[in-house]
Amino acid sequence: MFDILVYLFETYAQPGIFPASGVLMRKLSAVGFEQEDISAALEWLSGLENLAEEDFHPHSQPALREARPVRIYCDQEIARLPVECRGFLGFLETAGAIDAVLREIIIERAMVLRDASVPLAKLKIIVLMVLWRRHPAMESLDTLLLEELLAAEDSAPVLH
Repeated sequence: MFDILVYLFETYAQPGIFPASGVLMRKLSAVGFEQEDISAALEWLSGLENLAEEDFHPHSQPALREARPVRIYCDQEIARLPVECRGFLGFLETAGAIDAVLREIIIERAMVLRDASVPLAKLKIIVLMVLWRRHPAMESLDTLLLEELLAAEDSAPVLH
């Protein structure tokens, strides 16, 4: 499923040119992705698109827009999101790459996965997808942030 999500980002970098799901299913199948993975990816994206804005809207939850709210993770979230994932979300929020509302959407999308634990590499793809589909100005995102989200976990950092 995550390979499909990355493929979609790379192929349809501009969110406005994203095709309808029927067309997309045929295109993904023609490229060679398995039907089960295509269905899972499109279902996950549909869930992201169908999230009710008011659930995360700053007016419905004013504390989400206050200065640096502290996020307390419940036991299920702690079990699913290892410390490096929670730390990465904190880093993104502190750096201004995401706000509390986007953080909550990212956590929600991670929690719907069937995985017992979400590794950092998958969380980065989730962040990328949420920013891609929900962020109004994807092009304004820092290039270094995009490189970090797209970087392979096993690749060694390049020292200059």
